[in-house]
Amino acid sequence: MSDARRLLPGVDRLLEAAGGLVDEFGHSEVAEALRLALEQARSGADQAAADTPASTPKNPVWSNEAEAAQYCLAAAQAHLRARARPSLRRVLNATGVVLHTNLGRAPLAEVAAEAAREATSGYSNLEFDLESGSRGSRYDHARGLLAELTGAEDALVVNNCAAGLLLALSAAARDRDVVISRGELVEIGGGFRIPEVMERAGATLVEVGTTNRTRIEDYSVAAESVTVAALLKVHRSNFNITGFTESVTPVDLVELAVGKGLRVIHDLGSGLMIDAARLTLPNEPGPADSIAAGVDAVVFSGDKLLGGPQAGLIAGRADLIERMRRDPFCRAFRVDKGTLAALEATLRLYRDSERAVREIPTLRALARTRTELAERCEQIVSRLAAILGDSVTIDSIESEGRVGGGTYPEHPLASMSVRIRVAGAGDAAIEEWARACRTVERVGLVPVVGRIEDGGWLLDPRAVPVEDEPALIATVAGCFPQ
Repeated sequence: MSDARRLLPGVDRLLEAAGGLVDEFGHSEVAEALRLALEQARSGADQAAADTPASTPKNPVWSNEAEAAQYCLAAAQAHLRARARPSLRRVLNATGVVLHTNLGRAPLAEVAAEAAREATSGYSNLEFDLESGSRGSRYDHARGLLAELTGAEDALVVNNCAAGLLLALSAAARDRDVVISRGELVEIGGGFRIPEVMERAGATLVEVGTTNRTRIEDYSVAAESVTVAALLKVHRSNFNITGFTESVTPVDLVELAVGKGLRVIHDLGSGLMIDAARLTLPNEPGPADSIAAGVDAVVFSGDKLLGGPQAGLIAGRADLIERMRRDPFCRAFRVDKGTLAALEATLRLYRDSERAVREIPTLRALARTRTELAERCEQIVSRLAAILGDSVTIDSIESEGRVGGGTYPEHPLASMSVRIRVAGAGDAAIEEWARACRTVERVGLVPVVGRIEDGGWLLDPRAVPVEDEPALIATVAGCFPQ
């Protein structure tokens, strides 16, 4: 065992045999990886020499120079591939949650992804007026489309919905009071809370009503103060209050605000821009509804039910939007050319609602019926069973999915899932298989994320594109514990 180290070749000899790796990763990176591999090999040989004959070496032991070289090359290749692997990876979302925040929420439509690639692969007219040949404004992009689709006088794009709310409050009520119902003091993603956003905007919070009941009279009394500048309504998109409840509509707030010279800001959170019934979902207020109600500004997300890139979209009255553009926060919250290009391409799809549902992945996933999903599950079951045989039990079952992304918190999606169970194995075996599919490192396999329930591993294909089914099957079968 102690002679194993003498069989290790030098770096120069290994480099001669690593031509393919050098072509792929470059001479210096491969040389460094080979040095690390040799150190690992020597350490393993040292450990093997120190072990008693009855012990099992922690590293492979080679019997000739060819095997030693093969070990070092394989270790170097593994190191290089690990270094080259991006931390942000594509995954297949088989959880049944369509807008899965941890998995990046809304995938882009093909035309949106292509628009982003086109805008970022070279120069663009991001802040250049091609007609006049002079400086332009990035805030002009998507501006007209947003105004058209919402019916607003003007619109502005920033980097997320929280930024949009902060900017709207800063422009409308800095150093003034803003009235909001206690039942709408929500916490948004990442632990950020509406009161904190208002504080950063320089506005002072004035709470009215109670957690479950707020009336227009509550706002009216608070609005008598000369320090009040705006009324804020926040859509409770990520939770529900049921039972003995009462709330005020945007129309009621606008009627009150007009008589007192106040602004009304509506934080809609999500931004569904088609009829919810088209997706078999309960009615959800849209940005156009807020504008029709007469609010001064409505704020919503680009990457939730809209199905576009992460962005905060603000639509409303021209004078208030212009004040936002001049606010220093606007510079801090601006978006890049790729986001603007993807957003504009997504918004163009909404000129035809049928095309939007057909081409925007989020809408397409939400529109899928249980019957359609049942057919897909049966096909996946058949293919996996043919590969894995009797070692597992695979069937198709009815399940429930979720919209996700802080929307429709208590509305289940009637779905179907592939259920996989390992004969004679406990939950630990299933969990290990699921972990292997999430952390897969083999070239050509895409990580798959499902969910474990009642001793089975469920894979819901709702949010998995049909064309990605072979990739899902390849990963699940390829990571089967031997």
